[in-house]
Amino acid sequence: MKGGQGKGAVMGAAENKELIQKVFTEMSQGNAKPLLAILGKDICWTVIGTTKLSGTFRGKQEIYNRLLKPLGSQLQSNIKITVKSLMADGDQVVVEGSGKALTKEGKTYNNTYCWVLKLAEGKVTEMTEYLDTELVIKTFGK
Repeated sequence: MKGGQGKGAVMGAAENKELIQKVFTEMSQGNAKPLLAILGKDICWTVIGTTKLSGTFRGKQEIYNRLLKPLGSQLQSNIKITVKSLMADGDQVVVEGSGKALTKEGKTYNNTYCWVLKLAEGKVTEMTEYLDTELVIKTFGK
């Protein structure tokens, strides 16, 4: 089955790409809620590097507690994402983009990203985030 034809439906590359495009369009406005909504229950999110925000986070609660909440506590508002390119092949979607934000101290935090997402039944089950780790350390400390 293709598309949203009920529980267990298999989404193809086009549907996965469209879903992720909608999520990242919302993120361009600073709205991260759609991203949180499509994270699968047992999501595995890896942020590369050895920064204080790097690591592998399992499940929505750990992602929120150990990644999103600590990051958000240091920013004036959510990072606004701009998508440069978005590609899909089967259950994988790759997003190349950039983000802009200000820290609570007024420092600029403009990073470059590449996210590799794996989806199943309309939910992200795995995500690897590549970014400028030196900038993370410079902005948020080691």
